[in-house]
Amino acid sequence: MAITDKTNANLMHLIKRMHGVVENTDIEKHRQSQDHFGALLGSSKDVLTQTLEIPGRADGEETIHAEWNYVNRAHMKKYVILYCHGGGYSTGSSLYARTLTGKLAMSTSMDVLSFDYRLAPEHPYPAAAQDAMRVWNYLMLLGYGARDIILAGDSAGGNLALSLTLRLKEEGRLLPRGLVLMSPWTDLTSSGRSHHTKAAIDPVLDAGYLEEMIRNYAPDMELTDPLISPLFGAFEGFPPTYIQVGGNEILLDDSVMLYRKLLKANVSVKLDMFKGMWHVFQMSPFKTAYEAMDKNAEFIYDICR
Repeated sequence: MAITDKTNANLMHLIKRMHGVVENTDIEKHRQSQDHFGALLGSSKDVLTQTLEIPGRADGEETIHAEWNYVNRAHMKKYVILYCHGGGYSTGSSLYARTLTGKLAMSTSMDVLSFDYRLAPEHPYPAAAQDAMRVWNYLMLLGYGARDIILAGDSAGGNLALSLTLRLKEEGRLLPRGLVLMSPWTDLTSSGRSHHTKAAIDPVLDAGYLEEMIRNYAPDMELTDPLISPLFGAFEGFPPTYIQVGGNEILLDDSVMLYRKLLKANVSVKLDMFKGMWHVFQMSPFKTAYEAMDKNAEFIYDICR
């Protein structure tokens, strides 16, 4: 059933109101609100969760809280999805991400590992990137090969997935089998035209919010550094990549420009723009979100043949 313009307008209004509840000038309360939504909307009897603490590399180094999400039935174990949550690098958690990781586990019948990287402003760049690499190395210790891992993420988590892949490439290491990116935040310089053309209709993000997140994550740093803004990276040799983005979000061009750069680098890449949708609409419990997750699963199945 297609979503009518009136239905879409009502959904956009609801999302704007819900985002207003989650948004909070007190960042700790913002984080707590997100976790509350994750617990409320991310629970399913069909998906089981197992929490774990990934140990530090040296005495005194903090563990990284993580969790496996997997379907409550026999399923594929050969491949695993490593998931990087969104939240502007200042908020979000594996609990908040259950609205996405649960759907991914259901649609793919694969285990999904998400993790709580250190957040800004308490821990600015490169803390999140360092934590992502630690979790990647942990999967290697468990016996997974790079080609057994699909790297996925939404928003800032899409940024982190790209940054991790760029770092692995820089170090001459094997890269993941593929990337799945939902509304990835690829350009912290905000150069895309959609930051202006979509500003009036985006129900989730605005320039003020992004500016605050940038100040938190990369204060006084060079924003064109590819490990901060992956759009400026060199993508030759990158694994197959699938990008989903909403047609009504200010980060639309972050995805479109990334798509074009990947094509130019001869990377196998696909972009789906969902008309009328907003930033990380896949979190929402409605038909288009589940259809988008099915498309994620189709891409993953295709690259895992």
